[in-house]
Amino acid sequence: MLGHKDILKMGNPILRKIAQPFSEDEIKSNETKILVERMWKIMEEAGGIGLAAPQIAISKQLAVIRLDESSDRYPGIDSSPEYVMFNPKIQHLTEDTQGHWEGCLSIPGLRGYVERPNKISVDFTDQNLESKNLILDGFLATVFQHEIDHLKGKLYVDLISNKELLLYEEEFIKLNENK
Repeated sequence: MLGHKDILKMGNPILRKIAQPFSEDEIKSNETKILVERMWKIMEEAGGIGLAAPQIAISKQLAVIRLDESSDRYPGIDSSPEYVMFNPKIQHLTEDTQGHWEGCLSIPGLRGYVERPNKISVDFTDQNLESKNLILDGFLATVFQHEIDHLKGKLYVDLISNKELLLYEEEFIKLNENK
């Protein structure tokens, strides 16, 4: 059974592949239900707030997201509902950007400051085969963009414009303690 130690790390070629979409039959399958349950468990064990299937060596368009206000890795965030996204499509609704210090379970020990569009629309299919559309802004919009990037073979480090803003997590914590 997969566990948080099975999360692929930057350098694994699967993380750079464009993930394949799920069919309706695949979404309805028992195997996919088990996969989603495993993804929640792996994400929780690793202390994450999102996980994409390619991060556990499954190059398919699936991601799970849940923000937890008690997160040690992201203190001060608001909790969110649980989201299970199959085959998401994203649209940027503004040219305004926001920056956040992002981390990634596939790039342990690092944080990077990434500017992303502030407001987005996301269309996806949920685990009940219902079509969903969400309009998101703030940190939750950043998390959705980060996870959807995994499905496109991209990592947050690709988007850091100022490489001086890529830090070891230990240094990031020290800097924030001094604020």
